[in-house]
Amino acid sequence: MSNADRHGLIAKVVRDAGGATVQELAELTGASEMTIRRDLDTLAAQGVLERVRGGARTLLLRGEEPPFALRAHEAIDAKRRIAAEISARIADGESVLLDSGTTCLEVARLLRERPVTVMPLSLQAIHLVGETPGPATLVVPGGQPRAGEGALTGPLTLASLAALRFDTAVIGCCGLTAADGLTAYDLDDAAVKKAGIASARRVIGAADGSKLGHTAYAHVGAAALLHILVTDTTAAVEEVTALEDGGTVVRTV
Repeated sequence: MSNADRHGLIAKVVRDAGGATVQELAELTGASEMTIRRDLDTLAAQGVLERVRGGARTLLLRGEEPPFALRAHEAIDAKRRIAAEISARIADGESVLLDSGTTCLEVARLLRERPVTVMPLSLQAIHLVGETPGPATLVVPGGQPRAGEGALTGPLTLASLAALRFDTAVIGCCGLTAADGLTAYDLDDAAVKKAGIASARRVIGAADGSKLGHTAYAHVGAAALLHILVTDTTAAVEEVTALEDGGTVVRTV
């Protein structure tokens, strides 16, 4: 098991169970207890969990949005497959709006190597696209980053979106169901997603299987606003079928 896979598994176990001991995590991963202690120290430094004597416990309150640092360790392979599928659906020369979130960050990692114009809506993706010279043209919006998330929100972000028109918007979500549509944990984030969808000719949804069947607090819009949804094979079959019946093309990778 690679370090990234082990970290992702540890983060998920601690989050789901509320906590875990070093011994439990060593038995689960097959790693030594010394390795697990180093892993927990690393994850605690990233704000993923809290280190306690003999193990770790979650920092997440019930119903609270998982922090970016924690989500970055979850479903990494699935997010990369989703990103590859989305990148393949974007043609050279397109203008692309790229939503915030960990899956969209993986899309940014691929698009920075493409001759496209891209406007990311998170500090992480802006840094990723702009850190090395490449064929991609970076456009930076205004806005105020959400603490701990880096997602840009507020009047300046909305004004940036209103001033531009994109060929494709890649939109993430915190929850997606056929009944409730796209939802987010934060009202300001939901407003940015709405504006992003309105600014684009085509909308591609990027959501790993854990988002389907889940509903968060702030409503973004109907699922039918997504022309294409790219998800992974862990998505609930009945939810995928319901979304397809509502007119959304679903691509499972």
